[in-house]
Amino acid sequence: MQAPPTDGITSVPQQTTREQRPVPDPSAENRTQLTWWIWTLAAALFVVYMLLSLRIHQRILSNSYDLGVFEQAVRSYAEGHLPVSELKAPGFPVLGDHFSPVLALLAPLYRLWPSAMALLVAQAALVASSVLPLTCWARRTLGSPAAAVIGVCYGLSWGLASGVGYDFHEVAFAVPLLACSLSALGSGRLRAAVWWALPLLLVKEDLGVTVAVIGVLVARRGGGRLGFGTVMAGLTGTVLGLAVLSALSPDGVMAHWFLPDGSGGGRGGPAGLLFQGTIGMITPDTKVMTLLLVLAPTLFLALRSSLLWTAVPTLLWRFASGLSPHWGTGFHYSLVLMPIVFAAFVDALNLRSSHPASVRRYLAGSAAITCLLLPQFPFWQLVQSATWRSDPRVAVAHSLMNRIPDGATVQASTFLVPQLTNRTSVSLFGWAASRPDPQWIMVDTRMPMNKRWPLSIPDEQAALGRALSHGYRTVAAEDGFVLLNRPG
Repeated sequence: MQAPPTDGITSVPQQTTREQRPVPDPSAENRTQLTWWIWTLAAALFVVYMLLSLRIHQRILSNSYDLGVFEQAVRSYAEGHLPVSELKAPGFPVLGDHFSPVLALLAPLYRLWPSAMALLVAQAALVASSVLPLTCWARRTLGSPAAAVIGVCYGLSWGLASGVGYDFHEVAFAVPLLACSLSALGSGRLRAAVWWALPLLLVKEDLGVTVAVIGVLVARRGGGRLGFGTVMAGLTGTVLGLAVLSALSPDGVMAHWFLPDGSGGGRGGPAGLLFQGTIGMITPDTKVMTLLLVLAPTLFLALRSSLLWTAVPTLLWRFASGLSPHWGTGFHYSLVLMPIVFAAFVDALNLRSSHPASVRRYLAGSAAITCLLLPQFPFWQLVQSATWRSDPRVAVAHSLMNRIPDGATVQASTFLVPQLTNRTSVSLFGWAASRPDPQWIMVDTRMPMNKRWPLSIPDEQAALGRALSHGYRTVAAEDGFVLLNRPG
């Protein structure tokens, strides 16, 4: 049988069902070739991601939680010891917070470039690289025009924007791994799918369940023993990861185990658990809106692919959580969902490849939804003049921070922390677990109300007053920044 053309959206001379996927073009050229435009797309997206995150950091808008925490962890690895974070608490073991030994891979880069910006650039590269396997898979099975649309829509998707636009996170490593694993799985390369999935066990403790789901899909597509082994590896990895968290956590409690609040059952009570596992999974309506937005870029066609089951573990723990930021579209929580939903989109489009007009309609709809959502998420900052304008307060802040010597102990406002993590032992001003009596304190008293954390304006003024009454002296007070030092 003549192989289907690789360019254009053309019909495949066979009918497919949900269980029978089209066989990819077996030619070596189509299996391995990355055309110039795919590399160009990935490079362009890398620049977009890098510019966004670096400009946020350069404008002193990146946060102590999470960029500061992760930089302290990577700095620990670079210095040759297990990761600790002064921001969490003095000597706090980061592996007791999240099981993410994959961060050690950034240690060589950090030794060459000891800066929070090294983490942001690495994240941009990781996320941008994930467009390669998805776009190449789409090109082999749907043709270059369809692959280009899918690559752009994926690369500019709101979930990636939210993740790249909010500091650095370890799950950036999961994005290319998931894209490679699911692209291999959709192409029928079961062993490759497993090998790409297994490193997820080193990214974050909950991703072991995701690996187990991939194992189930491998078994369902003909890799019985391979799939069963993957399921066992995934579940074992999660259990071991949780065991490490419990063992290393200073109080023996997993820091991110957010029990549901429930309704009428109390926090973690039986009635509360029952409520959260049923009605609570779709209430409040923020959860439904998030689910709709996850599927919207595919016009819900992703629901027709079994690959979408890979997203279920992440959605379950987020919607079962009692912490409201887990439910919405902000922060980095949807970063790992985007490669899954777009892999499911490609898989589902393959099922409809015998109907070119239908495929074109879905691609046009995906592009339209992506364009409609762009202004609502961080990528839109790149076309706003304020992003590229130099705020004089930034120079003032750096001039004052330069007066803090390397190696000093510091407490600072949340946006100032990531500017100091590479050369001081810094913790968060006003955070109960911060190291007491630091040598230096630096506070931005003009932080906007909607970005203030953890102290309100009255509480911040009271805390500064207490510091002055306990022997600190004012070294400088300029343009809203206050720098205090404790003599001796």
